[in-house]
Amino acid sequence: MNNPVLGAENRPHLFENLFPHSIFLKYSSGQDGTMSFVHGSGSNVSENRRSFLEDSGVDAARLVCARQVHGDTVACVSDADAGRGADSPESAFADTDALITDRRRLALAIFTADCLPVFLYDPQKQVIGLAHAGWRGTKENIAGKTVQAMMKQYDCRPGDIYAGFGPAIRGCCYRVGDEFKDRFESGLAQKNGSLYLDLVKINTEQLLRREIKRVNIFDSSICTFCANDGYFSYRRQGLSSGRGMAVLMIR
Repeated sequence: MNNPVLGAENRPHLFENLFPHSIFLKYSSGQDGTMSFVHGSGSNVSENRRSFLEDSGVDAARLVCARQVHGDTVACVSDADAGRGADSPESAFADTDALITDRRRLALAIFTADCLPVFLYDPQKQVIGLAHAGWRGTKENIAGKTVQAMMKQYDCRPGDIYAGFGPAIRGCCYRVGDEFKDRFESGLAQKNGSLYLDLVKINTEQLLRREIKRVNIFDSSICTFCANDGYFSYRRQGLSSGRGMAVLMIR
């Protein structure tokens, strides 16, 4: 489902098509198996990750992962962090929901099952960011804070940054309670007597306030709930749901 707040003809893809030789960007589907050691049937996680990345030139043993808590902490990743969380959750960046780096061939990874993965890339400074934005992280402005961290750590300019939204539960399916009216000033819609939350709309507004250009915001347009078995969905599958993996790397 295309979102009218997005720019450039509401392109139903991420920005990787603009920079095919500069970055690697990929998101796993349900058919790839769970990518989380914590959620879903985790016995084959390491093999799932290797299989998912084997033809991409990305070394699964060097993945840098976050142990997410639906917060607003952003970690700056260096070469010394290669492999954190690649083979076990204990070594991942603890209590972290976004990663940024300017290091080449260092793949960042986050894990979602309805939450919104936000991909960020500054082609001028060659800096990337990857954020996990569920409703709690969105309320804390995790996407905007990730942009702010890129500016502070690497002197990025917002006007140079591209943003892409991966598969996530969309406003068509994300039914919430009336208490969300106190949590968000926008991104809510009444439909058929129920209230629905649009994470893409809210995160887009937050990025625009950070002076990301509207024309530089892209959307996969994939709803994890609508996609049935195509993607993991906590709302659809409950506690048994595995997690998809979003990966972003500077080549």
